[in-house]
Amino acid sequence: MLLENKTAIVYGGGGAMGGAIARAFAAEGAIVHLAGRTLAKLEKVAADITDAGGTASVAVVDAYDADAVNEHVASIEGRIDVAFNAVSVRVKQDVPLVDLTVDEFVMPVEDAARTNFVTATAVARRMIEQRGGVLMMLSSSAARESGADFEMGGFSLACASIECLARAMAGELGRYGVRVVALRPNFTPDTHPEWDIPEDGLDHLLRGTALGRLPRKAEVGATAAFAASDHAAPITGAVLNLSCGAIVD
Repeated sequence: MLLENKTAIVYGGGGAMGGAIARAFAAEGAIVHLAGRTLAKLEKVAADITDAGGTASVAVVDAYDADAVNEHVASIEGRIDVAFNAVSVRVKQDVPLVDLTVDEFVMPVEDAARTNFVTATAVARRMIEQRGGVLMMLSSSAARESGADFEMGGFSLACASIECLARAMAGELGRYGVRVVALRPNFTPDTHPEWDIPEDGLDHLLRGTALGRLPRKAEVGATAAFAASDHAAPITGAVLNLSCGAIVD
């Protein structure tokens, strides 16, 4: 298994994407610490993991609160091999940029910058001491797209800020053996099963992909597990393109 005997933290682990990543880590042998703000959601993911034979713990942690995150990191005994931030951001979309208020535009940028900085730096201090580990962040294809197909508000800038932080931290932490990797999936419809999407409601997105489809959350999770593993040891400061060809690097 790719992550056997590894310990991983997933912030935002009760969410659709965070849960998928946590399940993938556990399926590859990792001991997973789920952290987030909603206990019931965390417990559901933990139950899925344990039912499948994995190991998971849960902790209610607000990733906006640096003290709370630092306390959570300190509570984890032994080595921390992987930390993934899948915390969602607040965003107002489907409104032209010229019609947004400053606060509406800046809100997702502030959320993304704050939560990723808080979690990454808290864990990085441990990883510096132990001389190794992998920090992971979740971006989106919005970081490289225009608003031609739909109006994304400040979400594009939020995702770009995450990728910028990943590059900066990779440069600073590489000397300690710490890798930093961001994932950039396209929109993943199965993260929102509650949405009533018309049969042709995603055609404008599908037409923009080389593969003619959108990624699935399980695929994002599987890629995250590989990137966290020793098989990806040379990869740092990189953004893995999971856009199905909507973005061509």
